[in-house]
Amino acid sequence: MEHQRQRGKVIGVPIDALSWDETLARLTDWAASRKSRYVCLCNVHSVATAYRDPDFLTLLSSADMATPDGAPVAWTLRFKGFPDQQRISGPELMWRLCAEARAQDIAVGLFGASPETLEQVAAALIEGHPGLRVPYTFAPPYRALSADEDRSICEAINASGVGILFVGLGCPKQESWIAAHRGRIRAVMLGVGAAFDFHAGNVRRAPLWMRSAGLEWLYRLLSEPRRLWRRYLGTNSIFLFATACELLGWGWRYRARRKETSGCHGGPS
Repeated sequence: MEHQRQRGKVIGVPIDALSWDETLARLTDWAASRKSRYVCLCNVHSVATAYRDPDFLTLLSSADMATPDGAPVAWTLRFKGFPDQQRISGPELMWRLCAEARAQDIAVGLFGASPETLEQVAAALIEGHPGLRVPYTFAPPYRALSADEDRSICEAINASGVGILFVGLGCPKQESWIAAHRGRIRAVMLGVGAAFDFHAGNVRRAPLWMRSAGLEWLYRLLSEPRRLWRRYLGTNSIFLFATACELLGWGWRYRARRKETSGCHGGPS
């Protein structure tokens, strides 16, 4: 069943305008048929990265679905003519999608992080959704994979029967990986970033009021300042400046030298 897409641009990045029900229905429809699709969950960091990097912009634009993961991204869509747009956050989408997968007997897989984290995530998902099938987990090594290794991974994922593959490699590595494997892996692939650590219990989520106010980034920054200050200072500033330019009609755009990115961006299969 083909779906009509509605998208709005957030500092030049096309983001799907979808309700929670539409998001879950579309993903489970693809997963039940084991269609090869890639889904990007777009927060301020990812759209700001795409704003500076034309290759990454192409990658997000080519995704089968790009959801408004960050609250400011959802707010921008509301301003652009989609007044009811909600934030489709990564950890919550992963949890809700597992509930749908259990109900429809769709197997899910986990790719990324460490073996210990994957074990914790799988246990948490199965405990929260009794009967959920998680037949595939794999923590890739911290190095480039050979062509033979990559081929073996694709074969193992396909043989496992998963219809949904959650990928937690961090942005933009996970988006590059899922884009490069569209057409090779027969599953819906979602780059879920820090959702693995949240569900494993390694990182605490911000209180609900901070998430609702779009301040989850501040909670994470205060929790891990040494690791995250540079990222948030850079991408948040770019997002705010670019949004202001867009709203004021200044037409200014950051121009960075093109970066070499790995993987192929491909078109829909």
